[in-house]
Amino acid sequence: MISHRHSFDVVGIGVSTLDLFMVVDELPGAELVQRAETSLLQGGGPVATALVTLARLGVRTAMLDKLGDDWRGKLVLEELAKEGVAADRLTVVPGATSSIASILVRRRDGARTIVYAPGDTAELSAADLDFGFLASAKLLHLNGRHLEASLAAARWARKNGVPVSFDGGAHRYREELRELVALSDFCVVAREFASSFSGTEDQDEAAARLREQGAQTVVITAAREGSWGWDASGEVVHQPAFDAVDAVDTTGAGDAFHGGFLYGTLRGFDLQGSLRFASAVAALNTRELGGRTALPSLAEVRDFLLDS
Repeated sequence: MISHRHSFDVVGIGVSTLDLFMVVDELPGAELVQRAETSLLQGGGPVATALVTLARLGVRTAMLDKLGDDWRGKLVLEELAKEGVAADRLTVVPGATSSIASILVRRRDGARTIVYAPGDTAELSAADLDFGFLASAKLLHLNGRHLEASLAAARWARKNGVPVSFDGGAHRYREELRELVALSDFCVVAREFASSFSGTEDQDEAAARLREQGAQTVVITAAREGSWGWDASGEVVHQPAFDAVDAVDTTGAGDAFHGGFLYGTLRGFDLQGSLRFASAVAALNTRELGGRTALPSLAEVRDFLLDS
């Protein structure tokens, strides 16, 4: 068990974006001009949003990333600070631009089209890491962005007894992530990632191959079908998705799930309890437009679970 003297519960390494959301009647075809019903400008990125989720739940978090000193980067930093995520270790590159994404959300069902423009900052390298700072964390959360730095951090964490959580999103599998999976204690991936990683559509076999890489806990998520978790012994549990929420926008639901799962892990919940808590957090986050707008407080999650 890692000592509670550490400054942060979770330190994350990832790419922070600025997301522009617009609610439309129809997603664009070959040619289409339409007026958005509403719009929202908000910070995003899988790791960053998971950390914001944790911060809303009362967990101490810090983010490592590189941003430009443009207006986008300034808004990202301001929002992280407002949410209580420590961002003083982010590297700001003079003259560089930060990542931005346009997210069109179809009003009737929440379906999305996403177009993004990456920033022009170089990725974090191993030389950019302060391992003394990493030692201040109880857990390290990664998704493979800033890969060199993430691998160096995960190797260090494995040697120094700091648990590593890996977020494998849908359509984000690439061969160079295999070592990061192998260095992870908690491997939480989308079904499509698990299939691409393992080369099989059989979910149990895919989970077994992920566990063979070294993860103590493997979770496979499948949106409306819920999530499945395998512990170190190979025992599996299933958590159905909650349908008691009228979803407006599913952006960030997976990131919120990661935050909720890590909350349960840090608080000593069993696997079923962590999955149930994470599913509640993800469901509540779909109540409003934006990947972070409806992220719940701890009291909201508890009330939701009591009523479910």
